[in-house]
Amino acid sequence: MRATTRLTGGLTVLTAGLALTACGTTTTAGPDAKAPPCRTSSLTWTLTLLDGTDQDGRRPNARLTAVNKGPGTCVFDGYPGVEVHNGKAETIDGAGHGHAASLPLPGKAAATVDIRYTPGGTKDAGPNCVRQPEAVVWAPHDAARAVVPVLDAHLRHTTIDACGESMSLAPPRRT
Repeated sequence: MRATTRLTGGLTVLTAGLALTACGTTTTAGPDAKAPPCRTSSLTWTLTLLDGTDQDGRRPNARLTAVNKGPGTCVFDGYPGVEVHNGKAETIDGAGHGHAASLPLPGKAAATVDIRYTPGGTKDAGPNCVRQPEAVVWAPHDAARAVVPVLDAHLRHTTIDACGESMSLAPPRRT
């Protein structure tokens, strides 16, 4: 639960959900303090490969977007799960680095995560490569999974060709 405290002198009192004024101090709970976590099933997922990615990894190769389908706010709290696999054989998982901030997502709002990976056929590709027309995704801290098609920049079905041990996930951001 989040609380916002502003000190203007005197005694500070923290009480979540209440607004208090004591000696010039105001404390209020944030508007999304009671919003539930986003669930995989309450989000519309899109995995889009991006045009113009470069070989040195400065620009993302793909973008994962999750749109809140519901009318109320949910909290996207951390990195989503994403994996691409060839059946039970090779799998490449998404991995975020560092702590991702919690994102309140009002109804119809979106969280976006940029993804970087080593494309198949490049000099650093290595032997562990996966070519698939879909990926498995899930909301942070949710056990439920969703299978989503891989789309190109023009939103046509395509195939992801990723190599390596993992895909690098940027921290989620509101879009």
